[in-house]
Amino acid sequence: MPLRRHRLLLAAALLVAAGLTTQLAVGRKRDKPAGATEMQMRMDDQKRAVHALNRLTFGPRPGDVERVTRMGVDKWVELQLHPDKIDDSALDARLSPFRTLRMATKEIVENFPPNQLIKQIADGKASLPRDPTKRAVYEAQLQRYEDKQERKEEAAKSGAAGGNPQNAPSVGNASSGNDPDNKSDSGAAADPEQMRRRDERRRANLKTQELLDLPADERMKEILRMSPEERRAIATTSKGAKADALMEGMSPQQKETMMALKNPEQVVVDELMQAKMLRAIYSERPLDEVMTDFWFNHFNVFINKGADRYLLTSYERDAIRPHVLGKFEDLLVATAKSPAMLFYLDNWLSVGPESEVGLGIGPHRPNRRGRGHDNRPQRPRGKAKQARGLNENYGRELMELHTLSVNGGYSQKDVTEVAKVFTGWTLDQPNLGGDFRFEPRMHEPGDKIVLGHRIKQNGEKEGLEVLHLLARNPKTAHFISQKLAMRFVSDDPPAALVDRMTQTYLKKDGDIREVLRTMFKSPEFWSSEAYRAKVKTPLDFVVSAVRASGAEVDDARALVGTLNNMGMMPYGMMPPTGYSMKADVWVNSSALLGRMNFALGLAAGKIRGVKVDSVNLAAGTGAPGTADAQQTLATLENSLLSGDVSKQTHDTISKQLEDSQISQRRLDDPKRPPNIAAITGLILGSPEFQRR
Repeated sequence: MPLRRHRLLLAAALLVAAGLTTQLAVGRKRDKPAGATEMQMRMDDQKRAVHALNRLTFGPRPGDVERVTRMGVDKWVELQLHPDKIDDSALDARLSPFRTLRMATKEIVENFPPNQLIKQIADGKASLPRDPTKRAVYEAQLQRYEDKQERKEEAAKSGAAGGNPQNAPSVGNASSGNDPDNKSDSGAAADPEQMRRRDERRRANLKTQELLDLPADERMKEILRMSPEERRAIATTSKGAKADALMEGMSPQQKETMMALKNPEQVVVDELMQAKMLRAIYSERPLDEVMTDFWFNHFNVFINKGADRYLLTSYERDAIRPHVLGKFEDLLVATAKSPAMLFYLDNWLSVGPESEVGLGIGPHRPNRRGRGHDNRPQRPRGKAKQARGLNENYGRELMELHTLSVNGGYSQKDVTEVAKVFTGWTLDQPNLGGDFRFEPRMHEPGDKIVLGHRIKQNGEKEGLEVLHLLARNPKTAHFISQKLAMRFVSDDPPAALVDRMTQTYLKKDGDIREVLRTMFKSPEFWSSEAYRAKVKTPLDFVVSAVRASGAEVDDARALVGTLNNMGMMPYGMMPPTGYSMKADVWVNSSALLGRMNFALGLAAGKIRGVKVDSVNLAAGTGAPGTADAQQTLATLENSLLSGDVSKQTHDTISKQLEDSQISQRRLDDPKRPPNIAAITGLILGSPEFQRR
């Protein structure tokens, strides 16, 4: 797209979206017409379908509104509450190339070795696998590790000798009397290491070109026959289109191997993130996906905290996903025992001050040091091994973020007591995929008092008792209900609705499905005030734009990168609070600019791995060459927004179509079709589309 036209489109899109911040500033609340009844204020059938699709999914796809209207909105909602009754095999087929999604954590570690495992091999504590494909991945990482160690040793030697490698004269410096021809292009003496790397890249590029001339299977066999240094050079120098060409025609496993030669850890992360996007876009069980995202955010774990890069796949699959519509207590227990959560909040390191480990007493030490009156081991005399201490992170977040809320009525003493309860909930070698285990020697002995309740000494079962106590607490019921209403109804949900949801939670034993059903059957959920009243988060916006455009996603990595640029990388929130659901966090000038650029790029087919058929979107505007820009605008407003467009937005876009750079109209060719992609991008960037 010519630069001038792109600038015109972006300026137009920003004009269209300018109304969004204005709407937020003045509020979304509509005045109720005089004499109107609550029933009159509710939505008609089409709007009910649009509303249900906007709230229970990541936005309607082409044809969804008509399909849900025909089925009946209430029947469709009830079906979504029972996702096991919905066939989702088409999505399963899309996810099948991502093998890590089906692997146990130890299997992921074995196939895509982390640095700790590579270090063990380098130190002679573990062996290389026999399988040639796995071995190639290990050898590439081992070569990288050894190179890094060599550089560290050289730097240390240089430092010990008082030298500074950054400021030291190069080997080929003219003042040294050496060959003056040994220089870089800039005229300065060439660094031998730079020369070596340049030669390595040159050889790798030539070898890559040779590989591209081979069939895919032969290409992979040739790569496996290379030395570890050659394989690593190929993987490092092949980027972007060249990497895609190198993997063209390869099987999913062969592609994984190619990517793992460069960075095995990134394969695990990429597959998890791509799967999240593809599920949100294509699943026939969209409410299940919305709830999985909701609960992961509620029980947030940051993917870039060490071992959690490997632990998160199992966390979402085994701890979150099976319980999203079940009992809250089951979900709470599953997350508490999850290696990902134990590692993220450091509970696996928490040691009771009076435990055997805390006192430095061995597991089979005889009673020569004596026992106290409560039969607990006394602290040994002399120097004891420095032990890890009590960690309160999980105890605090459990009550503040997972259950009672920040105003839940607990004290610092409660936090400390809960932390003691969960001592001994630990992991075996988390960096190697270890699982949960309870270690009695780390557990704080004695009774604990939590929220006025005595928790009797009972080992691991103390933690289960506290989780049960918190899950049944009325403040937890209210907090969870309010947060669900905030996600599905409004940023400031009606108190009466939250109270009814809370009563359902308490009456139905924390049954999440029943709490949702209460909300979905409420007049507050279906009121006209709620219609398009929630501003989309970056995830909502990107996924809904892809869904609305009917795009075909072959590679979701660019979509993940877009979310990263918008400040909402999947699994990327560092604090345990998770990402905000409120509008004010996501609406500002910079955010709007990013959204506009994405909308225009998506519609124009500029997003790598994503294809949009804009012409098909505008079907019905007339035979090719007969439709004008205004007809196309009207059709796209209907298909992308179900006709829910304000006069201000319509007039703003309509005015932009008068510019020939946008409409593509020319005086010498009045029948030239309009720029459908440009119109699509402007609508996707509109205030109406950015609300759900």
